[in-house]
Amino acid sequence: MTPPRTFTIQTFGCQMNVYDSERMGEALVAAGYEAVALDSGGAADLTILNTCHIREKAAEKVYSEIGRLKKHGARMIAVAGCVAQAEGAEIMARAPVDIVVGPQAYHRLPELVARAAHKPVDTDMPIVPKFDALPPRARPRGPSAHLTVQEGCDKFCAFCVVPYTRGAEASRPAAAILAEATVLLAGGARELTLLGQNVNAYRDADGVGLAALIRQLARLPGLARIRYTTSHPRDMDDDLIAAHVEVPALMPFLHLPVQSGSDAVLKRMNRQHSAAEYLRLIERVRRARPDIALSGDFIVGFPGETDADFEATLALVRETNYTQAYSFKYSPRPGTPAARAADPVPEPVMVERLARLQELLFAQQHAFNRASEGHTLDVLFDRPGRLPGQLIGKTPHLQSVHVIAPGLKLGDLAPVHIQSAGPRSLEGTLVPMAKAA
Repeated sequence: MTPPRTFTIQTFGCQMNVYDSERMGEALVAAGYEAVALDSGGAADLTILNTCHIREKAAEKVYSEIGRLKKHGARMIAVAGCVAQAEGAEIMARAPVDIVVGPQAYHRLPELVARAAHKPVDTDMPIVPKFDALPPRARPRGPSAHLTVQEGCDKFCAFCVVPYTRGAEASRPAAAILAEATVLLAGGARELTLLGQNVNAYRDADGVGLAALIRQLARLPGLARIRYTTSHPRDMDDDLIAAHVEVPALMPFLHLPVQSGSDAVLKRMNRQHSAAEYLRLIERVRRARPDIALSGDFIVGFPGETDADFEATLALVRETNYTQAYSFKYSPRPGTPAARAADPVPEPVMVERLARLQELLFAQQHAFNRASEGHTLDVLFDRPGRLPGQLIGKTPHLQSVHVIAPGLKLGDLAPVHIQSAGPRSLEGTLVPMAKAA
C-alpha cells in the first residue's frame, strides 16, 4: 500500500469534534502530510470520518458514508471519534476501512497511518498524553476558535454514551490551556469558546476551576470574547455565576441543558436534579446577569414519558424563555441504561410532541431576535456574507447579524444598529463614524 501524502477530514457532531478534527489535521501536517479540501473530488490519499455517536442511527450513517466513499474511489479510510470508540472492532470487521481511532488516541494518527496495512484499531483512553503529544496549534481559520479544556463525563445520564466513548471527567492543566490560547490569539483569534462534555466541571490538578480559568484567560492581550459549552446544572456554581458579572469578556450567553421539565422523567434519565432546582438556578443566574441569553437541550419521547410529563416540559420552557435550543426525539443508544427501558413512546406521539415543542422554542427565539430591533449591539465579524461587501458576525448573545460593512474585515468588532430580525438572524447597519476595535 502506497503511503498517503494528502488527507481530508469529514466532521460530524459537536463543536468538540470540530476541535478534534483541527487537531488531527495539525498532527498530520506536522508529520509531513498535506490537507486538501473536503470537496476535492476524492483526490485525497486519506479520508478521515470523525464521527459522533449522539444522534439516531449514528453507526448506520457511518457505514453508509464509507460505502459512498468507496464507490467514489477513496484510497484509504480512517474512522475516528465516538462511533469508532464505541464500535471499533465491529467497524473493522464489517466495513472496508483501514484505520479505527478513538477520540483519546488521535494523537497517534500519523503512526496508525504508517501501519495502515495492518488495519490498526486504537481506542485507548490516555487523555493527558494525547494533549502532551499533539503539535503546537496552527493559525486559527477565523477570528473565533475552539479550545478544549475538559473531556468526559461522570454524570451517567441514562440516555447518553459520552461516559463510555469519552471516558471519565478529566481537565487539562490551566497552564497548558493558557499557552494554547496565547498561540490562537497570536494567530488572529479574538473569541475563544471553551469546550467540554461537562465544561463547568472543569478543575485541574491545582484546583483551578472554570471561573478562575476564565479570569486568567481574560487577562490575555487581544482576547475580546470568551464563551463555554456544554454545562451541567449540578456544576453551575456561585463563582461561575459571579464571573458572568465580573469578567467583561465573558459573553452573556449560557447553554444549560435540562432535557425535560418532568421530575419523573428527569429521575429516569438520572439527571440528578429536579425541574424546580433547574428553575431556581436559572433565577440565580438571571438575578446576577439580567441580560443573559439562555440555550438548552430537550429530549421528547423518553421511555415512559406521559402527556402530563410532556406538558411539564412545555411549562418549563415557557417559564425559562429560551433564546435558542436543541430538541430531538429520543433514540436509544446501544449500551446505555435507557436502551433497555420498557414502555417506549410511539413514534407518531414523539413526532407530534417534538413539533409542538419546536414551535414554542422557535417562537421564543424569534421574539428574542425581534426585541433586538432598534438596539445597537457589538458584533464580532467572523465570516463573509453572500452579498458584495457583506460580513456576518455574532452579537454577545450569539445571534448572527448580516451587515454591509465596507472597510471592515473578519475579526473586527464594531457596533451595529439592528434594523430587522428574522427567526434565525438579524440585519443591521454600522453605526456612523464607528471604527473597528
